Amino acid sequence: MRRLRVGIVDLAANRPLRSLWSRVMQANFVSIMPQVLAVWCEEAGHEVTFVAYTGREDIDRALPRDTDVLFIGAYTNAAHTAAAISHRYRSRGTVTAIGGPHARCYPEDAARYFDYVLGFTDKSVVEEVLRERAPHRPLGRRISADRQPPHLPGVRERWKFIAPTLDKAPAVKIVPMIGSLGCPYTCSFCIDAEVEYQPLCRDQIQEDLRFLLRTVPRPRVGWHDPNFGVRFDETMNAIEEAVPPGGMEFAAESSLSLLSEPHLRRLRDNGFKAILPGIESWYSMGNKSRTGKSVGAEKVAQVADHVNMVLRYIPYVQVNFVLGLDDGEGAEPFELTKLFVDKTPGAFPAYSLLSAFGQAAPLNLDLQRDGRVVPFPFHFLDNNRAMNVRPKNYSWTELYDHVIGLRKHTFSWTALGRRISANQGLLTRSLNFVRGVSSEGFGRIRYDQTVRGLLDTDRSVRRFFEGETVAVPAFYADRVRTELGTLWHSLPPGGLEHDPNAYLKATHGPRPIGLTAIQRRPEPSLAPLEPRPAGSA
Repeated sequence: MRRLRVGIVDLAANRPLRSLWSRVMQANFVSIMPQVLAVWCEEAGHEVTFVAYTGREDIDRALPRDTDVLFIGAYTNAAHTAAAISHRYRSRGTVTAIGGPHARCYPEDAARYFDYVLGFTDKSVVEEVLRERAPHRPLGRRISADRQPPHLPGVRERWKFIAPTLDKAPAVKIVPMIGSLGCPYTCSFCIDAEVEYQPLCRDQIQEDLRFLLRTVPRPRVGWHDPNFGVRFDETMNAIEEAVPPGGMEFAAESSLSLLSEPHLRRLRDNGFKAILPGIESWYSMGNKSRTGKSVGAEKVAQVADHVNMVLRYIPYVQVNFVLGLDDGEGAEPFELTKLFVDKTPGAFPAYSLLSAFGQAAPLNLDLQRDGRVVPFPFHFLDNNRAMNVRPKNYSWTELYDHVIGLRKHTFSWTALGRRISANQGLLTRSLNFVRGVSSEGFGRIRYDQTVRGLLDTDRSVRRFFEGETVAVPAFYADRVRTELGTLWHSLPPGGLEHDPNAYLKATHGPRPIGLTAIQRRPEPSLAPLEPRPAGSA
């Protein structure tokens, strides 16, 4: 095979971002798999140009020039950005491929705009694309490995692609690492629900940590594991053997069920500064929160006590909730969350709106059969700017009133003051303050209030939400046009719309993988992995 010019684009953002929070943190939300892909392509003898788009760059200037093959890793909220880039390159004769959460969740739609749509991606899949590198039109070719790769190139091998991205982070620089793939839990809203848990090589983890100690002064590491510490003692032994006390700081997403006091003590002693547990609901998923059959106020009390214990050992704690789940009804779920916020002033609550992302577990098929999936443009499916599942127990106006009320309570000046007072350390206080007053707190309140007002005043918005029409309201179309900027003119005709029931119509084909109402970071396919590190703008 001749030496190819390969471009790789990691879409860590779907549009230009100007908020204070994104300026501080967005460069830390890049993914691991695009870096892995770059290593594999170089190992195959090809010339690689790697771009991590964080919303701060001029995307027209940042994109690689003169490429034979272009790979794009994207979440669903970046699907329009990815499709526009692909269209631009295909018009020049470049072969394009997409991987990551969007490719796994919406392969039928992605095939309209890419020559290759990648599911689970290992080295053999990449080599097959490069060897064939043929245009597949009008529909792209779908390729997937049988499972996740058993081994990934480590930090040392990926460093030439990591370092330039870290240079974009002005203050807080977090190196992405991963110790496992898949998840042992089966939450119906998560892309990892049906993905087998698979620990990665302990020797590789230790080699990565020792490399960082030699390369970066007091490095910070963000573990991209969907659930860190499932094999707790094994993982911590590996860290303790490689990293001297005080030599490194860590952040990880874990479940409360793993955060016992002895485990927390060990995490603290080994430099863990941030933990992101999922609470999700007050009525279910007790296995993740160690609350068993407790629900409602009883679960709030138990979880609040547990989170406050975590805060005694770990200075930065983000707790994740999913709003709009079918197990909630009336004001109670939101009032319980307000009570939790008051009981745990030091924790940062991160709220996601229930969303069904394309190909999924049977639950998602049920939502499509019931006509509950709303065809919001992909651009807004970031777990916050749109909820594409028609709520079961609320009208849209009731739901938005409750969501706005909860956000106002969480990010009131009183709550912000109590959170900062309860936090340990300048960095924790600063990050939580910036998140609260920037896009994630005040910004989302303003946005939700705008949508709530449109439900009363814009009949096209109301009819779209209620499923009376599939015509995208001008409010959303205009936003996509503005936020894509020059890429808008490269978005193919019909690119703003998609079939929300494509999975239901394809149920007689190969069985798809995963339901996601949260597209988590990182993904074991060609993915940019959301946490979930702390929320991205």
